[in-house]
Amino acid sequence: MLSAFAQAFRTPDLRNKMLFTLMVMALFRLGSFIPTPGVSTPNVQVCLAQQDQTSLLDLVNLFSGGALLQLSVFALGIMPYITASIIVQLLRVVIPRFDDLHKEGQQGRSKLTQYTRYLTIFLGVLQSSTIISLAMSGRLFPGCSVPLIPNQGPVTFLLMVIVMTAGTGVIMWLGELITERGIGNGMSLLIFTSITATLPARLMSIGRGGGWGKVFWIVALILAITLAVVYVEQAQRRIPVQYAKRMVGRRLMGGSATYIPLKINMSGVIPVIFSTSILALPPMIANFGEPTADWVLWIQRNFLSTSAMYMLVNAILIIFFAFFYTSITFNPEETADNMKRYGGFIPGIRAGRPTADYLRYVMSRITSAGAIYLAIIALLPTLAIIPLKLEAGQLPFGGTTLLIVVGVGLQTVKEINSQLQKHHYEGFLQ
Repeated sequence: MLSAFAQAFRTPDLRNKMLFTLMVMALFRLGSFIPTPGVSTPNVQVCLAQQDQTSLLDLVNLFSGGALLQLSVFALGIMPYITASIIVQLLRVVIPRFDDLHKEGQQGRSKLTQYTRYLTIFLGVLQSSTIISLAMSGRLFPGCSVPLIPNQGPVTFLLMVIVMTAGTGVIMWLGELITERGIGNGMSLLIFTSITATLPARLMSIGRGGGWGKVFWIVALILAITLAVVYVEQAQRRIPVQYAKRMVGRRLMGGSATYIPLKINMSGVIPVIFSTSILALPPMIANFGEPTADWVLWIQRNFLSTSAMYMLVNAILIIFFAFFYTSITFNPEETADNMKRYGGFIPGIRAGRPTADYLRYVMSRITSAGAIYLAIIALLPTLAIIPLKLEAGQLPFGGTTLLIVVGVGLQTVKEINSQLQKHHYEGFLQ
């Protein structure tokens, strides 16, 4: 591993890509500390110190690296882009035009990327307006004694919306710069940066509170879950495929044997993110209601991350979205038709519809295991709070964060490894 790192930095083009990626990630973190015009930074720090409960915007704050609750120019983080990407992918099922664009190749996917950018800006305007409204009304930090935005005129509101939305656009641009000129997927690496940025500070705060033993068990739990995630994310069900020999002109083609790699967790972290986003809506709505109303109190009581109802509904939604997203990303009929077109077949299975039925049967079994795995990983950190006697907001990681961090890490290592192999080096995975 260390020799692979050394070889990577000795290769000029790979070294430049890695340094460029690190520079962009540093700029992204710098933007998280620049306050939005109109925000009183000292008052924000006072409110953060007074906060004694889990924020209703913890998910967005997580993907912004803590920038949201500081109301910085990058307060929205990468969340509008994630939401826009998920919506565009889901629209492929509803709108045939979107599915046709996806099948058109590079030109069609560029068009979908353009639609995603437009939707990201729209969601940025919507989310920034909501957050600023919460900050002005004092509901972003309930019980805070000082105003976050001293001058609450319409000009200030409009200026803050423009700046936060522009920050979202800059984040998109930075992510695309990494993808084009750096190493790995830009958006994924920015999410990785946001999540890992707050981990050391949270561990230190738990340790200073007299809980260094708790820190040890948290680190051990992180390592155990990381090993489990790496094992499952790398696991595949390989379906053997053979291609019959055929004459193309005067040449005999085919006759090769290969396989279809089906991942156990085909949907990735999308079901967890989608489920968490949906469950964050009721508390968000309750934030605009009367604090003493019965329905507001019911939501505040039952939609805590540690409540049994929340965990049950979260697990059900994760399993549902795992099956739903897998059905979108993997089409057995299309795979079977492509195999039949090129003379491929699964040994013992007739080509055409029987192949599609077999692939659907295998995918349903694999997805069942993958969905249960996602639900367990998502709920395990919350269940770990009980023996450690921590508050819900004290745990420095969640199932979603670990899945993202490990997934992005594996993807980046694989890309660096492929770059090293192009230069005839061994790489990380040897």
